[in-house]
Amino acid sequence: MVRIRLTRMGKKKQPFYRIVVVDQKKRRDGAYIESLGYYNPIKDPYILNVDVDKAVEWILKGAQPSDTVRNLLSKAGVFKKVDEIKNRKKEENK
Repeated sequence: MVRIRLTRMGKKKQPFYRIVVVDQKKRRDGAYIESLGYYNPIKDPYILNVDVDKAVEWILKGAQPSDTVRNLLSKAGVFKKVDEIKNRKKEENK
């Protein structure tokens, strides 16, 4: 199964995270398929940069986000766009 999850980067006590698409069986910091953006929780306010189009594409392909990534992607508006696309497809099929 393909997952969308965080991979840790940065120095000791100064983490930042990449949001990546990865096979579920790979290690946390192992090889990934594609990078979708990054998240820096240390800055105030936090920094969240997501390529929304790529994220929507992967979710529509069936990639499952982790709980933390699901929260971050919803803040970035990814799931709103996914719902719009799914509703548009339903209307076209009628």
